[in-house]
Amino acid sequence: MDMFLQQVLNGLTLGGIYSLVALGLTLVYGILAVPNFAHGAFYMVGAFVSFYLMSRLGLNYWLAMVGSGLAVALLAILAERLVFHPLRKSSELHPMIAAIGLLLFLEAGAQAIWGADFHRMPTPYAGIVELGGVSAPLQRLLIIGAAFALVVLLQLFLKFTVIGSSIIAMAQDREGASLMGIDANRVTMLTFGISGLLAAVAATLYAPINLVYPAMGQLVILKAFVIIILGGMGSVPGAIAGGLIIGMAESFGAFYISTDYKDIIAFVLLVVILSVRPQGLFTRELRAS
Repeated sequence: MDMFLQQVLNGLTLGGIYSLVALGLTLVYGILAVPNFAHGAFYMVGAFVSFYLMSRLGLNYWLAMVGSGLAVALLAILAERLVFHPLRKSSELHPMIAAIGLLLFLEAGAQAIWGADFHRMPTPYAGIVELGGVSAPLQRLLIIGAAFALVVLLQLFLKFTVIGSSIIAMAQDREGASLMGIDANRVTMLTFGISGLLAAVAATLYAPINLVYPAMGQLVILKAFVIIILGGMGSVPGAIAGGLIIGMAESFGAFYISTDYKDIIAFVLLVVILSVRPQGLFTRELRAS
């Protein structure tokens, strides 16, 4: 039972990070209907900025997270203005190619600035708490608490604020929302900023128990796409549920099967579930069917 609960803890840790990344991807997909492959690069840049602020400038963990979130939010807004906005009226293929190009550009830039080496981000929460026979590192507990607190706050933001309602309206009908007086450009920029912020926070939370390197966003973004397809494209609850499902599946799969197959489990699970329910687990929420 102790080992089972340990895997539940690990699954919640992974699920929290995957949900944050997938939520940012879902918000952007809801507005543009284009998968933003560069979102994995935003995640990577967030980790590097936090690492730099802590290791070079001596900022504490939380200030580094805030600084990283603001920096990546600004980067995401610039990407929307300079890359995606000019292609808004193009076919879906052009923004996808542009997103892949932006991903490669940011990875090359990170390698030129910070090098290709692997880095370990320090954490002030290095202790371990014993919870009924389960060893719970404080950093993992922090990830679980912070990730799901942000998920709840985002849900409240979308449902009970004017700006959140504007994002949902834009995703459902861009032209109709514009006719109602909603500034489409402003909402799109804000959505990209929120998505970049979520990616940076997720990276800063997970980096102390992982490694920081230029290609770290590639596998994460692939799994984020699996999650939003699994949960239903454009569905916020689907992104949350999909993140938890993939996190739990990887944790238990690595323990009971083999760590060698941990990264394959998400894709196998995707095929199995879509064979039974092709539309995903949830219907679209942010985007009209």
